[in-house]
Amino acid sequence: MEVCELCGRSDVKCTVHHLTPKEEGGTFKPTALLCVPCHKQIHALYTNQELAIRLDTISKLKEDDKIRRYLKWIKKQPGTKSVKIKKSNERKRKK
Repeated sequence: MEVCELCGRSDVKCTVHHLTPKEEGGTFKPTALLCVPCHKQIHALYTNQELAIRLDTISKLKEDDKIRRYLKWIKKQPGTKSVKIKKSNERKRKK
């Protein structure tokens, strides 16, 4: 098990997150190890364009208002807890 670079929880299963989405040219750009819930939450809240243009680092993600509340909550959850992720209403409308 690893440590999530976004929420800081340890003993979680992590996946590779392309800080600039591959669809936006980020195939060979920096990546981060994120726990599955954090990775899903990022993609539920933001479009690939938003991630590529203004949220292409962990520090920029941590500073963003949309995810700040989620991070405050997830840090208190055990790594073994199954977490449901819902798309934000704003993301639902953008499709």
